[in-house]
Amino acid sequence: MTADDRKPANADGVGVGTRDGKRDLRIDACRGLALWFIFVDHVPDNSLAWLTLRNYGFSDTSEVFVFISGYTCMLAYGGGLPERGWATTIVRAMRRAWEIYAAFLVLLLAYAALVWVIGEGTRFIDETNTGFFFREPGPTLLHVAMLQFAPVNTDILLTFAILHICFPIVLWMMMSSPTVTLSASFVLYMMVQLFSWQVPAWPSGELYFNPFAWQFLFVIGAWYAYVGSARLRPLLDSRALLILALAFLAFGLFMALSWEFKSLESLIPSGVMGMIYPIYKSHLAPVRLLHFLSLAFVVSRLVPLEWHGRIRPVMAAMIRCGENSLSMYCLGVLLAFIGQVVLTDVSSGFAMQVLVSAAGILLMVIAATLLTWESKLDRRGPRLF
Repeated sequence: MTADDRKPANADGVGVGTRDGKRDLRIDACRGLALWFIFVDHVPDNSLAWLTLRNYGFSDTSEVFVFISGYTCMLAYGGGLPERGWATTIVRAMRRAWEIYAAFLVLLLAYAALVWVIGEGTRFIDETNTGFFFREPGPTLLHVAMLQFAPVNTDILLTFAILHICFPIVLWMMMSSPTVTLSASFVLYMMVQLFSWQVPAWPSGELYFNPFAWQFLFVIGAWYAYVGSARLRPLLDSRALLILALAFLAFGLFMALSWEFKSLESLIPSGVMGMIYPIYKSHLAPVRLLHFLSLAFVVSRLVPLEWHGRIRPVMAAMIRCGENSLSMYCLGVLLAFIGQVVLTDVSSGFAMQVLVSAAGILLMVIAATLLTWESKLDRRGPRLF
């Protein structure tokens, strides 16, 4: 058994440990909380969305997932590379990419079937962008398989699949020169900002989470896991940088509130608005990137790596969902649609919004707990056909 084998691995198949072999519970907890936030945000007209990140700054939970994905990929695959070798590492990375791709395909079939059963082929097809499945099933399935089409709320899985397919190249470059890798990633990111480089989608437009842009945050996560943490340690310990990060977060909060309360918008100088707008999520606008990095820095200062406090029920529930992030994301998409139907057909009152949100999160926690329990009982091994 190698050192990498001894690291705890989550039920989704990716180890989330630190270099000394201890599991970094902060990562699972952050992913679990992000999954809850995403579910709440995906339920249309849900007042509880005011409890999530998207209403308090430029970034939201999408950035959390992409950064953590790059970080954990480097820990899981880069950490075992010296002992496992390139062949095994590439196979493991491709297997993970296949798992994401397969989960995406299964989710789309389940999503379309659910819309058909509930909406009888006519209702909710525009809100979910599933109408193409029923009008043009052949071309739609072809472009789904080619990662060029996705219903509402499943877009990020396309980008995750592409990033994981490309990760062996990123890993090889990172092992050769982390600085060159990060610089090349930044140049590609800037091509998106300056010249709108994009990956086309079907039947028109571009992939919502532009891989050319979001790869930069993914590579930042991998770089930080590999050498960035040590190289940036003096800077990350700086009180001045902490103050700057907090100031930028406060600025982001004020700007986000101005979107909802127009009386605040008049207090913002036109020059400032011209500098930050438009804030394209699909292209990972620079203010979104800076906001997330500031938030991640502040959180890392407030919750140190050595934290091993008591695991309370809510924290344990977040960790369980974070351990099974891919499965819980897919389940959350389906639950969000069911929640949308309930709020549309039964009641849209605040009490029902709370009930739908709480029930969805509870079902995610139960499912994640069962998956973790199953993964401990069923040690994956050779299967007979």
